[in-house]
Amino acid sequence: MDKATFEAELADLKKRFDALAPELEVTVRDPSLGLEGYIVVYNTGISLGGPLHYSGKGGTRVTPTVSLDEIRMLAKRMALKNAAAGLPMGGAKSGLKAVSDAPDSERTYRRFVTLCKPYLRENGGPFGGFGFDIGGRPEHPVWACDELKSTQCFTGKPLSMGGTDYDREGIAGLGVAVAAKAALEHAGKSVQGTPFAVQGAGAMGAAIIRYFSEYGGKLVAVSDPRLGGTWSIHTPSQPLVQALSHGAFDEAKSLLNASGAHHNENPAAVLSAPCTVLFPAALQDVIDDTNVNTLQCAYVVEGANNPTSRTAQQALYARGVTLVPDFIANPGGIIAAYVELTSKVSVEENARTRAKAEEAKQLTRDRIAANVKTMLDMAQNLGVEPYEAALYIALKKIVTWKDR
Repeated sequence: MDKATFEAELADLKKRFDALAPELEVTVRDPSLGLEGYIVVYNTGISLGGPLHYSGKGGTRVTPTVSLDEIRMLAKRMALKNAAAGLPMGGAKSGLKAVSDAPDSERTYRRFVTLCKPYLRENGGPFGGFGFDIGGRPEHPVWACDELKSTQCFTGKPLSMGGTDYDREGIAGLGVAVAAKAALEHAGKSVQGTPFAVQGAGAMGAAIIRYFSEYGGKLVAVSDPRLGGTWSIHTPSQPLVQALSHGAFDEAKSLLNASGAHHNENPAAVLSAPCTVLFPAALQDVIDDTNVNTLQCAYVVEGANNPTSRTAQQALYARGVTLVPDFIANPGGIIAAYVELTSKVSVEENARTRAKAEEAKQLTRDRIAANVKTMLDMAQNLGVEPYEAALYIALKKIVTWKDR
């Protein structure tokens, strides 16, 4: 395939994907609780005939501002992510408009999952179930599984409940670290001593710090509001890396202050930190036309969803910066969800052996490393953006299944 053929095929794939409408959109309400929530299942064709026949899957966002439009956008993104990861599972997302830690949060969350029950795959619907996302709490799987009397309704559960515990295990962040490692190795570079910066030290960022440091990377900057902004680090100590890896913010701040690390109160300042690999792992829409020219990195590996605008991606490519998009880099969580839903390992064996978590980690390593290589090979051979190559890979799978 030459570049012209690629561009024509990609344009057709984009047109066909954009023409798809969500297969299910539901708004659930309980006026007595002031409750409003949403389910969007974007596509299911890719799942037909597979172990999760006629279903789409994604996490559950819990914020006071979440909207149906936001959940629809995220479900569409999950369709790309699941396809890129080679999972026979459509894209979906759910959301609850609520303050996650409000005093009445348990009552509200339990009522929300009850209202969603008829749409769950196990009840004949196309909704693959709940999972962790922004606003997720450790209690959520416990409440959901208890309320619905099912352990299939929520992924990311503790090992003792038959889950992969993917937030605690950092499986999504592992995948992002693997993506960066694969991108460096594709260019003949070693991770050892590679300077990296991370925006966001929540579950995703903490896991990236943990795993990329284990691969040999050197943390030179980190930011999070809970750390008081951005910190530039000359020599990261092992205790500091450990504290950040485990979300121990008070300990990390103490170590940062004691080390003489430079502090900037602006959490966004980390984006312009001099480094080889930048991991935006906090919020969407943080790299755009207003700040893209301040970036001082050779690679952007997206841990957050949609952190870089399309025009900023194009500007980075023009400057020779390699970008690994979110739907290639961060599907570790959904890969773990797939393992959790399809594994035949019993709850008892899983609690004893950690089998599902280990299987999910290995599948995440294998799939993401292979996908990064395929993306970069295609981009290099055709002289196109890695983002465009990644989009082609994902859309081809979705449309191929749709045409069956």
